[in-house]
Amino acid sequence: MSRPGSPGAQPGPEPEPGRPAATDGAPTTPTRAFAELHAGNRRFVAGAPHHPNQDAERRAAVADGQHPFAVIVGCSDSRLAAEIIFDRGLGDLFVVRTAGHILGPEVLGSVEYAVTVLGTPLVVVLGHDSCGAVQAARTAAATGTAPGGHLRAVVDAVLPSLQRAAAEGVDDLDQIVDVHIAQTVESMLDSSAALAAEVAAGRCAVVGMSYRLAAGEVRTVAAVPAGAVSATDGLDRALGAAA
Repeated sequence: MSRPGSPGAQPGPEPEPGRPAATDGAPTTPTRAFAELHAGNRRFVAGAPHHPNQDAERRAAVADGQHPFAVIVGCSDSRLAAEIIFDRGLGDLFVVRTAGHILGPEVLGSVEYAVTVLGTPLVVVLGHDSCGAVQAARTAAATGTAPGGHLRAVVDAVLPSLQRAAAEGVDDLDQIVDVHIAQTVESMLDSSAALAAEVAAGRCAVVGMSYRLAAGEVRTVAAVPAGAVSATDGLDRALGAAA
């Protein structure tokens, strides 16, 4: 079998009737989708990206339809470009970005569209260290002064994560970011019955990842179900031993 991320990687089992079928060899199961992202990030960190699916042939191939293998609900930070850090191309990722990866009806509707209509098997909540939205919420909580305009909505959405972190005795900013990522994963599943049903049926998984701005690495913070990442943990150890 080809290694995830290599040209020739084999697709997973066929999707159930009524769900779109990927026709380009893209992953069709949560575990394989996660492994594909993981492998792409390793290439990016190593400075050896493949830049797959970024040519004119791919552009033409996806013009009439899309079968993304992962939804990325990420922070809007300009340094967090999903297609770059996961070394992917056109039609691979369905990306939704907001400051602090906060959720709202539009975000949840976009996720539900990708999962239930396009058949995307993996949803990733992508945060990062030194998150400005988390820092702004932390400052607002400490000073008792909320920012003006619509920025207040961003801060208000992050505050429950700060409260959870405080209850868990977490004070470091980047550890609070991890709590916020996990909180977003849980809130997404609590807020979307459609997504929760796909996860319960085993057709989809939701994973929280944190990106390190300087190193370029992603690491897993949360996963529902946990088995969605277990196979890749073994892959990571095997690749490390072979290096």
